[in-house]
Amino acid sequence: MSFFSSYNIHPGYLQMLPLTATSPSYLHILQNVSLILLSVALAPFCTTIAIASWVIAPYTKVYKHIKRHRRWRAASSSTFRPRRVLVTGLGMSKGLTLARMFFRAGHKVIGADFEPYNIPVDGHFSISIERFYRLSKPTENGAEYIQHLKSIIEKENIELWVSVSGNASVLADGEAAEAIEKDTNCKAIQFGYTLTETLHDKHSFIETTRNIGLNVPDTHLVTSETEALAVLYPEKPRYTMEHQYIMKSVGWDESIRADMTILPRPTLEETSAYIRSAGPTPFRPFVLQQFIAGPEYCTHALITNGKVRAFVACPSAELLMHYNALPASSALSQAMLLYTSIYAKKMGNSMTGHFSLDFLVNGEIARVAELKVGVSAQEVKDLMNVIYPIECNPRPNTANILFADVSENLAETYLSVLFAQEPKGVLNGHSIDTLVVPKPSTPGYYWIGHDLVVMVLVPLLRFLAFRSTFFSMLEEWLEFAEHIVYWRDGTYEIWDPWPAWWLYVGYWPLMFFMSLVGRKWWSQCSIPLNKKIGC
Repeated sequence: MSFFSSYNIHPGYLQMLPLTATSPSYLHILQNVSLILLSVALAPFCTTIAIASWVIAPYTKVYKHIKRHRRWRAASSSTFRPRRVLVTGLGMSKGLTLARMFFRAGHKVIGADFEPYNIPVDGHFSISIERFYRLSKPTENGAEYIQHLKSIIEKENIELWVSVSGNASVLADGEAAEAIEKDTNCKAIQFGYTLTETLHDKHSFIETTRNIGLNVPDTHLVTSETEALAVLYPEKPRYTMEHQYIMKSVGWDESIRADMTILPRPTLEETSAYIRSAGPTPFRPFVLQQFIAGPEYCTHALITNGKVRAFVACPSAELLMHYNALPASSALSQAMLLYTSIYAKKMGNSMTGHFSLDFLVNGEIARVAELKVGVSAQEVKDLMNVIYPIECNPRPNTANILFADVSENLAETYLSVLFAQEPKGVLNGHSIDTLVVPKPSTPGYYWIGHDLVVMVLVPLLRFLAFRSTFFSMLEEWLEFAEHIVYWRDGTYEIWDPWPAWWLYVGYWPLMFFMSLVGRKWWSQCSIPLNKKIGC
């Protein structure tokens, strides 16, 4: 008798992960209840870790560094004064990272975010913020949301607003940035509405990129089955790799976001059936984008006045849960930086905000370029012409967590958009004209809640169900152990332990409970973004 039959659990459940909209309801219930029970079981351990961290923190090197730096900035620099900074999106790891960054640099941070079901987000409990405000979600015209932001800015005398948008609020934040800079004395790290909309839309981004002379994958906007078939089956059928496509929604559609079906399918009937199931219409357009066989990379850039001020690139995935920076000196990173820099320059001096690109690169080219350093400018330019951007996110990428060890320098780079900022080079010899990149010694980042489930518990259950070998399970356990020992958690900091504590003890179990109450089923969870991806 197997472990699963003993506990009346169908072993096929493991083969059905992730669950979909067609999965039986009892499996969705089992998924949510199991994760709630896991959170409850681990709550005492999480609480012990948080309290121990709080007690030990004052004696740690990082805590002493932060305290000493904040004290030095306040007492020893005649040109320094703490700035008042509003960071929105504090429930996401990238927002929490920015709040901690400004705090470490000696500034005053106000936090704000949406809180679904009025459940506090993890950043609400960070010691890096003075106060937290719960934001109302933007409606169709966004007026109430913008007014709420403006009222916070005026009440708190905010000098700089750093927008950390989610996919659903990015356009509202673009509109808000214009209103805030017009009606208040606050500066915004956020593109205006028109540029945000252009970059956010997959088709308009590709068209804009092509128009400014940068290479893009072959991409076609389709609004019907007929248009899609005309692209896939031209007069002379094309079945070579360079003429295969991926079909993607122009807008945000969680239910098909991870679908990487290659088109055309083996038969016309299969292709038609797939396109029909996707349902392109003028009101729900799709793009057919050239399929490139190779790894995906994401980048994160801070751009002020049309110039790249901070940059990092790292390997990517459809649901990215591990971040490991490419060396800034690698040929591939240099090519992506050049691409980003040219883009920013072409868009003009008014471009100020976060600019994140996703690239696809041929597998053999990527393998060599990742490791190659010390290349000439011409080699970088040549490489730039064989990397392909597939979409743009006009907002911070979670890869910004890789800048934690250069927090003070990056904070001053953000604040350089303000008038009467400190003279260049006044802090630690850093000039704001110097590109900020992660330190070469920066470790990888992971989220222990995700890895515990995916790399420890699921492999164990598969082994007990006789669906994997012991050595396969052991391999994943060893990788988990490597993350624990050598990597860093994306939420936990020993000097600021309470966000990570609440994330696993409060936020996620309550979100899973609300999924049960509302029968809102989900297929995957993104812990860095604090969101469930619906079926």
